[in-house]
Amino acid sequence: LKTSSGKFYVGSTINIEQRTRHHLGGHTPSTKGMHVESVLLTQEYKTLKEARSVERKIKKLKNRDYIEKMVEDGYIKMLP
Repeated sequence: LKTSSGKFYVGSTINIEQRTRHHLGGHTPSTKGMHVESVLLTQEYKTLKEARSVERKIKKLKNRDYIEKMVEDGYIKMLP
């Protein structure tokens, strides 16, 4: 996700439509108070465990350029 202030939010879920509605509606604690503008990239994994593994790796990088490159490519090139 991307906020109106230009920050990125990386997360995982088993129901992207519901999670997106919660974020856009301001009902998710992790993005409450932020104005979420859009979902920039989604990617499916076989299990939630795999998705959470990739999420943790991306968050550990703390690299805006890497996230922007993933969005530009339209694909997360990282294994769980």
